[in-house]
Amino acid sequence: MKKLTIEERAISLARYIIETKDTVRSTAKKFGVSKSTVHKDVSDRLLKINPILAKEVREILDENKAERHLRGGMATKLKYLKEKEEKRASTL
Repeated sequence: MKKLTIEERAISLARYIIETKDTVRSTAKKFGVSKSTVHKDVSDRLLKINPILAKEVREILDENKAERHLRGGMATKLKYLKEKEEKRASTL
């Protein structure tokens, strides 16, 4: 795969986030870049490149931020359920 320019990368990241409604963290992992890079690309650079696309991404990022505490609570719940199941399995 050819190396993307910063502008191409910003647009690719934005389109991916819009299509999947994915978080900055998982987008960074998928593209092999840091969270800071994803955030900088879709928040700052994209405004200069394509303001309409930047607005669409901003809406999704704001939605993800509003739901962040719910995902964190669910992750904690699943962690303790898993530990409980492992403890139960080890006593059998």
